[in-house]
Amino acid sequence: MADEPDILQRLRAGDPHAFKDVVDAYSPRVYRLALSMLRDPDEAEDVLQETFLSVYRGLGTFRGDSGLGTWIYRIATNASLMRLRRRRRDAAYLQEPPDDGSDLAVTPPVADWAWDPERAALTGEIRQVMDEAVGELSEGLRLVFLLRDVEGLSTAEVADTLGLTEAAVKSRLHRARLFLRDRLSDYFAPAEGKQ
Repeated sequence: MADEPDILQRLRAGDPHAFKDVVDAYSPRVYRLALSMLRDPDEAEDVLQETFLSVYRGLGTFRGDSGLGTWIYRIATNASLMRLRRRRRDAAYLQEPPDDGSDLAVTPPVADWAWDPERAALTGEIRQVMDEAVGELSEGLRLVFLLRDVEGLSTAEVADTLGLTEAAVKSRLHRARLFLRDRLSDYFAPAEGKQ
């Protein structure tokens, strides 16, 4: 938000218009993040509500060590992660692959996307393929990718939000991008002959 110190002062003073401004500014982003993580619109709505309820309740303890947006993303991320952990307890088949960097060893060739990816990106099909590929990422990689590349947070903000080092964020982002590149290359490979 443009004038964060003023908004924070108004929020702490109990100005309902300031809180509405924050909700209006961040709710689409929080919902999109939760939906991308949880892949369930009802649960994403619940996370949205939980997030802003937590923001409202926690305003008195917010010290401002990080930006307001970073704090809101951290709350939304934690709320989404709690729901994912509950799911994991209920469904033993969800397991995250080891985070040992072994998938960085070999990088296969990438298909040529010169057949007009802008037009293809506008179609619902490519959106679905991308959503499915993002959904296949491990939880740690998906969070970093969503916060950095989809929501546009800086590497430092993602690190702060997730409690990681900037190097860990860069490493996970690199691995997520490689994975997505490979998945999307598989999709675009048949289109190479359509140039």
